[in-house]
Amino acid sequence: MVDLKGFENAHYLTVAEVALDMRVSKMTVYRLVHSGELPAVRFGRSYRVPAQAVEEYLIAEQHAAAPGHQPEDP
Repeated sequence: MVDLKGFENAHYLTVAEVALDMRVSKMTVYRLVHSGELPAVRFGRSYRVPAQAVEEYLIAEQHAAAPGHQPEDP
């Protein structure tokens, strides 16, 4: 049996909802999911993205785009 503690208050978004929130295309969201940059759960043939993950991604991207931010060396 799966322990569902921690998931009881989780809120998931569809790829279309994420695309609207981020103001990008659905294809861009699929690319982010497939590259692992945006975590998602697969339900049948569709994906659901945790709302918290979208918020964290957008904050990280905003921080990376901030003036004076030095990109890390590979």
